[in-house]
Amino acid sequence: MSTTTQPFTLVEPTPKRDLRGLIGLAVIVIGALAFMLLHPDPVVFPPSWNLHLRDPIDSFQSWVIGHRATHPLFVYFFNPFSAFIDARLRTLETFLLNLPWPVLLVTLVAVAYKAAGRRVAMLTLVSLLIMALFGLWKQSMATFALMGVAVFIALLIGIPLGILSARSPRFELVLRPVLDAMQTIPAFVYLIPVVLFFGIARVPSVIATVIYALPPAIRLTSLGIRQVAANTTEAADAFGSTSWQKLVKVQLPLALPSILLGINQTIMMALGIVVIAALIGAGGLGLEVLTALRNLQVGKALEAGIAIVLIAVIFDRISYGLSQESRDAIHHAAQTRAKQGQTKFSPRQANLLYWGGVIVVILLLVIADRTLLDLSTFPWRFSIRQPIDALVLWMRNNLYQIGDLPLGTGPFSDAMIRYLLTPLRDLLLIYLPWPMIVLGFAWLAFQAAGWRLAIFSALAILCLGLLGMWEQSMDTLSQVLVAVILAVVIGVPVGIGAARAPRFALIVRPVLDFLQTIPPFVYLVPVIMLFNIGRVPGIIASVLYAIPPIIRLTDLGIRQVAPNALEAADAFGSTSRQKLFKVELPLALPSIMLGVNQTVMMVLSMVIIAGLVGGGALGFEAVNGLAKSQMGRGLEAGLAILLLAMVLDRITQAWAVGEGK
Repeated sequence: MSTTTQPFTLVEPTPKRDLRGLIGLAVIVIGALAFMLLHPDPVVFPPSWNLHLRDPIDSFQSWVIGHRATHPLFVYFFNPFSAFIDARLRTLETFLLNLPWPVLLVTLVAVAYKAAGRRVAMLTLVSLLIMALFGLWKQSMATFALMGVAVFIALLIGIPLGILSARSPRFELVLRPVLDAMQTIPAFVYLIPVVLFFGIARVPSVIATVIYALPPAIRLTSLGIRQVAANTTEAADAFGSTSWQKLVKVQLPLALPSILLGINQTIMMALGIVVIAALIGAGGLGLEVLTALRNLQVGKALEAGIAIVLIAVIFDRISYGLSQESRDAIHHAAQTRAKQGQTKFSPRQANLLYWGGVIVVILLLVIADRTLLDLSTFPWRFSIRQPIDALVLWMRNNLYQIGDLPLGTGPFSDAMIRYLLTPLRDLLLIYLPWPMIVLGFAWLAFQAAGWRLAIFSALAILCLGLLGMWEQSMDTLSQVLVAVILAVVIGVPVGIGAARAPRFALIVRPVLDFLQTIPPFVYLVPVIMLFNIGRVPGIIASVLYAIPPIIRLTDLGIRQVAPNALEAADAFGSTSRQKLFKVELPLALPSIMLGVNQTVMMVLSMVIIAGLVGGGALGFEAVNGLAKSQMGRGLEAGLAILLLAMVLDRITQAWAVGEGK
């Protein structure tokens, strides 16, 4: 009997928790009322409390600029390190640009075919041809070079750290909070301190990319080694293997699928920030998108955005294919090949023949380029700029206002601003006293995880005002809340539908894969086509970017509901609706809350990027700080972004963990 009634009691709050929440809420209200009575202007954060952090940072920036060529720290460390990275980057870029275009095309298609099969090879071929037809071959090679150097350095650092983390529990305990913080910080924030020490060029872009893309390489390497079966390592010990032999001959080969999956994630994260790094001189396709967005050249931006998506798809499919191939090779390849018996060549001989043929084709292409043909430039050109620009003009003239009806992108944008964005921003900035907001976050944190998180949250929100970023932070918070609400309102029903209808799930899955593959920068391009610039395009782009995790985790949570709980609900005669709301959703709530956590973090990072297209708030402050070399302003905005991200992340994570207990 207890098992059948359990799903229905899960959603009942305990009296102790209710009492604690009511007491905390009463303290907040009383404290805010007392402050309002004692303070002349309780709504505006006191300007006199501003720490003016930007002043010493600007002074330090001036000192750095004046001593960059003379101080030993720069002469013997930063400058040589920067020169080394720049030389490697230029070498790789020159090599890629000097290669005949068919050579790189054949090489990548051959790698794709070997890693993931015929479909991925054809996808790679078509993608590379589209980049070349758009006239973006040179820019694509610059992005390849930047991403290649950054990923190589990230793996050179990340894989050894992952091995050390797996083999040393103490080191893992020290490293874990560092990685948590690195994954919490929005990508945009990494650019600010790096620029301070390395200036504006491609080298700081590489360094910022390495820092941002490092965590998955470390985590998945450590996870792969930890998941090696204990009896396997015990067998190696029984044969007298040294620690090094056990690592190289047992643990790393068996952990290779996880390591390759980490490489896949590192590549995708690196590509995402490489585009953002165009703000500090990275060049390549990111600069094409950035320049086009600033000039409202939607056709040009869309071409570069498509090229970025294609690069992401190519490397995602190839690296994922390598991880799958490695996993299959470890568990099934020997038995499968023994059963097939379809070839007279051994696997090693077949590989030698395959790559030998590829090398022969490449050599023939190089010889042809030197003697018969000019293969240095792509001979054909195809552009979608003019039709896209014409389409944008048509949409602005016809979809902004459809006749005399209150329909179209214009009325939708106006309604979102009038009824969602502006009221919420005014609530946070005009109607609510700032102490009530600080104490309100403390109350939410206390409800989620207790007094420690409550104190941290209150201090972090208070610091937003001490940094002089209270108004911008509340503006950003209003945009984040609106985007998260929209993402949850759309995502949860779609996730429920995917969990309950397998055919619908088959339709949704490739759409989610596509949305998760696209780098965040690219979402702004199609949205601007319909909504021009401002806060609304940033909100819509944020929803598109952040909706996959809430859909996937809602779907997963409902699918993982125990069958006996569903059978018990059926036995009580529950309707489909009752079963959903009283059994499936309560039991799936931990997974859904984890999806909300991921959605919040993705929305926050995207709202900041939306500062490039008129989103304002902290994104605008950070962008202007970088663009005008005002490091103090940029770092204040970056710290505010970090604090807001940490508070929202910790509270939503605590909710997810709390619902799971």
